[in-house]
Amino acid sequence: MDGRDLVRSVRMIKTVGPAQGLRSVRAAWRARRADALALPRRGAERARVPGPATGAEPQPGGGVIHFARSSLRVRVAAGGAVFCGWDGAAPEPSYALAGPCPEVDARAVLEPDTEGGWRVVSERVLVVVSRHGAVEVRTPGGAVLRRELPPRWWEEADASGTDTAAGRSGGGGAARWVQRAEVAADARFFGLGGRAHGPRLRDGVYRLWNTDPGGAFAPGDDPLSLTMPVQLVVADAGTHLVFHDNSWDGRVTLREGVEGAGSGHDRPGACELRMDGGPLRYWVLVGTPARVLQGWTALTGAPALPPLWALGPQHARWGFAGQDEVREVAAGYAERGLPLSAVHLDIDHYDRHRVFTVDPERYPDLPGLARELRAQGVRLVSVVDPGVRAEPGDAVYEGGAAADAFVRDARGREVRGEVWPGESVYPDFTDARVRKWWGGLYAERLAQGFAGFWHDMNEPVSFAAFGERTLPRSARHALEGRGGDHREAHNVYGLAMARAGFDGLSELRPDERPFLFSRSGWAGLQRYGGSWSGAVATDWPGLRASLSLVLGLGLCGVPYSGPDIGGFSGQPSPELYLRWFQLGAFLPLFRTHSAWGAGRREPWEFGAEVLEHARTALCERARLLPYFGTLGQLARLTGAPYVRPLWWNAPRDRALRDCEDAFLLGDALLVAPALAAGVTRRPVRLPRGRWYDTATGRAYEGPGQVWVEAPLSRIPVLARAGAVVPVAGADGGTELEVWAPPTGRGGSGLVVPDAGDGWQRPDVERFVSRWEGDRVVVERRDGEAVGYPVRVRGLTGG
Repeated sequence: MDGRDLVRSVRMIKTVGPAQGLRSVRAAWRARRADALALPRRGAERARVPGPATGAEPQPGGGVIHFARSSLRVRVAAGGAVFCGWDGAAPEPSYALAGPCPEVDARAVLEPDTEGGWRVVSERVLVVVSRHGAVEVRTPGGAVLRRELPPRWWEEADASGTDTAAGRSGGGGAARWVQRAEVAADARFFGLGGRAHGPRLRDGVYRLWNTDPGGAFAPGDDPLSLTMPVQLVVADAGTHLVFHDNSWDGRVTLREGVEGAGSGHDRPGACELRMDGGPLRYWVLVGTPARVLQGWTALTGAPALPPLWALGPQHARWGFAGQDEVREVAAGYAERGLPLSAVHLDIDHYDRHRVFTVDPERYPDLPGLARELRAQGVRLVSVVDPGVRAEPGDAVYEGGAAADAFVRDARGREVRGEVWPGESVYPDFTDARVRKWWGGLYAERLAQGFAGFWHDMNEPVSFAAFGERTLPRSARHALEGRGGDHREAHNVYGLAMARAGFDGLSELRPDERPFLFSRSGWAGLQRYGGSWSGAVATDWPGLRASLSLVLGLGLCGVPYSGPDIGGFSGQPSPELYLRWFQLGAFLPLFRTHSAWGAGRREPWEFGAEVLEHARTALCERARLLPYFGTLGQLARLTGAPYVRPLWWNAPRDRALRDCEDAFLLGDALLVAPALAAGVTRRPVRLPRGRWYDTATGRAYEGPGQVWVEAPLSRIPVLARAGAVVPVAGADGGTELEVWAPPTGRGGSGLVVPDAGDGWQRPDVERFVSRWEGDRVVVERRDGEAVGYPVRVRGLTGG
């Protein structure tokens, strides 16, 4: 234990109390001792590189290229995704893929290249492999998007000094490896899951290990709860996504390039990935941002569609006194004319913090409260933690023990950690049997009247006064029957828990779409739900980090997410709270939340002026609900996130690539939040075309930068000329808000009505706007009647 650990120990004891704090010290020692006994110690290691190419075997979609000390499998899928696997690594088994590996592109062929190399030629991508193992991914026209240098492995040598077989099976081998890559000098990096930096990822080291920050986090903190080895790289030559399908601990070092460096030559951008073990395999997708995300969704699964009510405003707080206070808060929204869709209950509604229980004193009739709120259009949402109190007599513990559901150590004993209920055990969600058992437990939550669920503490967390706040790395997991330890299972633990919850809810309520979001996860989380920021710091940098997280997760395929509005810990100033509230009104998950003792987050707690402006934001969110519903349906159909960077439709616009303080909400709206104190006017970088200020109707022409008003009453929102936006009309039905296109030009928009909270496949309605004489008309592309009231705006916008 060093000085930093000692400080952390003192803080933890102050946070959780002396008794639990001391137990966290014991838990940390226990984990350290378990790893010391069970993890293999690294002996002498030898470095290995592929060596020269010795031949190749053509196969459907590509082939296998053999080198002196390794092999590389290259396969192009029918949709254009490229798979590369070294040392026999195959695409499956994989936690990221949605189903069976996609069919190969039968027209892709492996053929010899110059200087002893090989190449795989296909319609959408060209892969060139040098004789020493460098891999270039190029556009069909030959522009290089990414150049992977020959990889290097470090593996143990036996007593004779020869290489062992470690790491050569392509499975969960323990060989460490590093792979370096080069990209264009003008390229920008995005992704890697939920990062407080960004959304543009600048020079630095980013760890791939889902981590509870242990308190409020700020933009400088990394890693956080949801990391993914997914990079989206945007350059003039094209956009590509690369996903390293490996769940082990790793580090990504990024360095942006420099154009004209040195004597007029470009210095390319660079990426180095170091993994502690596991297979070296990856996928690359190329194309426009929209095509890349669509391909990524096809590979890893369509995003789960939240029920329509989950796109409305939601309220949470850790520290409700009981059901009477929950009732009072909901009544407070109604009395003030503020829309509210859901109230979330944190761990304090449990009986002694034990999962799947209810405190009978503070919530004597939770089903009755749920029915009462439901009649007002307000749902209840429950937190669900994975830690189960290890206490004889506890129903969940007894049931899990009987089912052999909990993670065990190398000696076959239950792994025990310290979390809110006290000494706890952890279900092994990498076992299908355990997922089935856990999914059935949600029947208790549904009987209590809950309509949605948020998974917390699922990195997974075990309080530790020093070392890592998670399970021992030597803890054993099923890993779908393959067997392995926590080094491989840690990053997919939250993902597998989300699957257990989603599958269980789908079986228990087959006619309803589950509503679930998770603090932790991995590639493919979108199949089961969304995410949220976790404990973001209550300050202006925390507000900026909130936007970074949502944008970054969207570019990794998780479109539904949002922050704790107002920050998790600490008490925001009225201005900070309002600006956070205004930003949240335009993000997919719109939820206030705060920690115990951090103050209340109801809008009326911040004064009359804030309340009035918050009402405006809430009403605008309610008005835009049909648009949010359409964006959710489109995310499921195409993978396009609700919240998109400004460069989404213009990735070659370098000024837009560097803009991080505004975003597109779908294709129609541009939102420019106020992210600093005292802002009443701010610059906005516009994509090409005409844009209308939705508050004043003033028109601006892009591309370029303009200054717009940002009074305390609102944040700037601009509409694209010609856009057709579905909004809620005064009678509660949907109407079309049409922003006048420039003279002689047209516009378009989509409407995807939600048929309910079930699984019905929706109809996509396409509309076009155009000038006809001196008026703007709207038509359906299929020739049918429009079917909605139409309101044209922007006719006097200059």
